[in-house]
Amino acid sequence: MTATQPAAPETTSILIVDDMEENLVALEAVLGSLGHVVRAHSGEEALKAMLRQEFAVVLIDVLMPGMNGFETAANIKGLDQTKDVPIILLTGAAVDPNYAYRGYTVGAADFLIKPFDPWLLRTKVNVFLDLFRKNRQLTDQSEQLKRLLTADGGRPTVTPSAPPPTCASTQPSYGTDDEDTTDSPERPALLDDTGRLSEVVGQLAQAELLLRDANGPGGADLADRVVELEQAVGRLMTERET
Repeated sequence: MTATQPAAPETTSILIVDDMEENLVALEAVLGSLGHVVRAHSGEEALKAMLRQEFAVVLIDVLMPGMNGFETAANIKGLDQTKDVPIILLTGAAVDPNYAYRGYTVGAADFLIKPFDPWLLRTKVNVFLDLFRKNRQLTDQSEQLKRLLTADGGRPTVTPSAPPPTCASTQPSYGTDDEDTTDSPERPALLDDTGRLSEVVGQLAQAELLLRDANGPGGADLADRVVELEQAVGRLMTERET
């Protein structure tokens, strides 16, 4: 598997970057069951791969010839298309103790020293994969809400031709038969939109609970964004009912 092979759209992708083939093989053996693993043998190859497809996380070896791991990480963070992808830097034990500091300075989310515990590596990577999936779910639900609001904006507002009845036994009157014909198609449409808005609120509430339960970085911020969307939809529903 090389960086030139595209991942399936439905699969969460992991990019591993190392100039040594045996290290790539070992990393893929540990991470292969978590998602689609793409290999890159240099920093330049990694940047090309990240511009071609989306990755949930990238693991980069620090000591590579040419563009090293720090330079690769800095270039990834310098591009709008890739700046939000979390980076895990990997290096050997006999290294400068300031490497970790340098790694965090260029924007790395984590720093691991080889040899590392496979279970620990899988756990760290899985946190970023989980956060990526929940962020994608939130984005999809936000797009669904935008489409719903856009579709709703093109429908004319129905103005009742008579005030509402003052008692339960009074039957509402909407004027002539022609006016009834005009109003009646709109009322089921409004009720249908209210039902769809309620469904969106339910989906947002589920996304909020998932994000609150997540231990990864950024989960709480995303949950707060979901709450804001819930409140906006709630206000819209209230306005439609009045």
